[in-house]
Amino acid sequence: MTNAADPAVVIVTARPDPGGLARLFASDYPTLAVTDPAAALAILDRRPADLVLIEAGPGLDALGTGLGFVRDLRRRAHLAQASILLVAAGDPAETRDRALAAGATDVVLASLDTSDLALRGRNLIALARAQGAAEGRTHALAQEVERALAESQEREREIIRRLMVAAEYRDDQAGGHLTRVAGCVLAITDGLGLSEEEGNDIALASTMHDIGKIGVADSILRKAGPLTDAERTEMMQHALRGYRMLHDSPSPLLRLAAEIALTHHERWDGGGYPQGLKGTEIPLAGRITAVADVFDALISARVYKPGWPLERARRFLEEQSGAHFDPACVAAFLSRWEDVVTLVEERPADQAA
Repeated sequence: MTNAADPAVVIVTARPDPGGLARLFASDYPTLAVTDPAAALAILDRRPADLVLIEAGPGLDALGTGLGFVRDLRRRAHLAQASILLVAAGDPAETRDRALAAGATDVVLASLDTSDLALRGRNLIALARAQGAAEGRTHALAQEVERALAESQEREREIIRRLMVAAEYRDDQAGGHLTRVAGCVLAITDGLGLSEEEGNDIALASTMHDIGKIGVADSILRKAGPLTDAERTEMMQHALRGYRMLHDSPSPLLRLAAEIALTHHERWDGGGYPQGLKGTEIPLAGRITAVADVFDALISARVYKPGWPLERARRFLEEQSGAHFDPACVAAFLSRWEDVVTLVEERPADQAA
């Protein structure tokens, strides 16, 4: 037996002295010749070789054909692409067909000249190494793409976080409100059975739902009393302004935020603004955010009103299900009511800004 720490070639043979086969490759590659099939499997389980050369013979497997041993190798996931060269006797066509069907990469007859056997083996080693290098490059490229995507996504999130800060400068209550709305959005998306990724995207994008208020005058935005009709009309422009700020971004998250900004004041019954959309004409993200936004607005104290108790706000949602709100979104929200209560307890909305 030729010892090698990490063999590039593992030879499995029933012959008492495997040295002749080992010498075909040992001058150029670390080579290990094994007469015990179980020992060969243990070695290959630790480290796949570039070439596994199997010489059929008694004791190698149940029939001595080597085919059973080839199948044992192919059942191991890490050896599924290994180069396996089977040396066997028998009818050339039949032997080749059976060997390839069992999973051998190539098969040669036992009567073949050893120089041809060495050439076949070296070609398979070169093929295995080329495939390994290609797989390595593919893996490295995939990791690079994954890193670039993660960096791009983080940049998108940073943009949104900074836009949230800008909104807070204009409206002192925005920070707590946006955080609670995002939490309520997560409760609804979870109740609707959306994926975690979808829920996180909608929740993050929902923090931009009122970004258009940046363009509303302080005299309207911070007015303590009721708005006049003209002031209310001006305030309602924030939905369209928010959309215009965000809709042409190359970022999918910001485009989603634009959709939410435009549609979170639409109503299920068609009585909302700015487009008067009805039912499922309203994008799902807008319908979800509408429930979360109104709920938090109700429970939040303002200079012109006290915050509602949670149960009163809950009853309002139930009463407006099918009128103001998508019934499915209300049902999803209420199905996660305990989570909502915990959210509000951790981030209370009982103080006026």
